[in-house]
Amino acid sequence: MGNSNQTWLRRISLTHWIFISLICGFAMGIFTPSLVPTIAPFRNLFIHGVKSIIAPLIFGTLVTGIAGAGSFKQLGKMGIRAFLYFEIMTTIALAVGLFVVNFFRPGDGLHIGSVVPESVVQAAAAKMSFGSFVEHLLPSNIADAIVRGDVLQIVMFSTLFAIAVLAVGEKAKPVLTFCKSLSEIMFKYTSYIMWLAPLGVGAAIATSVVDHGWQVILPLLKLVGSLYFALGLFLLITLIPVSRMFKIPLLSFLKHVKDPVFLAFATTSSESAYPGALLQLERFGIPKRISSFVLPLGYSFNLDGSTLHLALASVFVAQAAGVELSMAQQILMMGTLMLTSKGVAAVPRASIVVLSGTLTAFGLPLEGIALILGVDEFMDMARTAVNLLGNCLATAVVARAEGIPLPNSYAGEPAALITHESADQNAEEKIGQKKGEVVI
Repeated sequence: MGNSNQTWLRRISLTHWIFISLICGFAMGIFTPSLVPTIAPFRNLFIHGVKSIIAPLIFGTLVTGIAGAGSFKQLGKMGIRAFLYFEIMTTIALAVGLFVVNFFRPGDGLHIGSVVPESVVQAAAAKMSFGSFVEHLLPSNIADAIVRGDVLQIVMFSTLFAIAVLAVGEKAKPVLTFCKSLSEIMFKYTSYIMWLAPLGVGAAIATSVVDHGWQVILPLLKLVGSLYFALGLFLLITLIPVSRMFKIPLLSFLKHVKDPVFLAFATTSSESAYPGALLQLERFGIPKRISSFVLPLGYSFNLDGSTLHLALASVFVAQAAGVELSMAQQILMMGTLMLTSKGVAAVPRASIVVLSGTLTAFGLPLEGIALILGVDEFMDMARTAVNLLGNCLATAVVARAEGIPLPNSYAGEPAALITHESADQNAEEKIGQKKGEVVI
């Protein structure tokens, strides 16, 4: 009997454990709130572990990916294709958010409170302008950027460092070898941290239910519903047409990325899903040189869910304050968000900083942030999942634009059993077979 129980437990995947802990945490937050402080520290423990992964993993994978491009000509084509796709998707996300918020008008009938968190006031004081965005691109100290977890600055530093490695050529091979080893080590390190995910997710959900409760959601249910509808509409008008246009097998693609997307939804952090997404994209048939370049770049420049949320939330605050914005003013606001959203870090609720700066720039009351903060945890889950799904799709699009054939079948093994190296080897074998090469 004991052996059969152990066998049954082994068959439960990490994703299933996360889902079970999600339900248990929700139930604990409602029925036994007094026990929540006992498990609350596991939320921060998991998040701290995840944050420790990002900087070295992004550095290692970006340098490996860019330096592995082979030439500046090939690298330039890939970068231009990626940024062009990013801008098109961001524009569509802003347009969808603007349409939905004007159609449903979730802010009507709400009244802005008078209490505003001090952190929001400080964030709004440092407005995000074009000048501040440009100044923020490069870190004055890379160690400081790593400590603060500034994904944008880490990406920019790693990109320039990788270009330098590519330019130096043969003499930089030891550095490239080190970065390849660093990537492999960090993927193994990630597999250890991910075993904390069920505890971290359960604790996060339980704490959120205790802190906010359903009483906070009810008055703002229309806002939450509008966001979920807008995100669903965005996926509907982008996912299917893009997959058909670039001949990406949609069902196989979704099967590969569903686990990382669910993890991003549950933890409200696309950072936690980054390693798994990178592995699954390589299992899907995308070479490491493409996935390691496009995916981390998208974390700063292609946050479709967060961008859509910013568009919807900005006009929502105006509606709640009784301020009617003309279409010209709304379009100008969307142009501002087009720029400032590029600096949103892929961490929970970072878009609040951009939103506060936008409200100040357009003379809207900052008290509107207090309304959104009450349900931001629940909205953050959906927009974070869309962020990751959009970046995975962007990586597949760039791969197809580079002429990479993608498979239409799903392996089905747990990602934990597939190594980073074997995933890349499988992708190269499939490409070689497509070209008619003999693969031994």
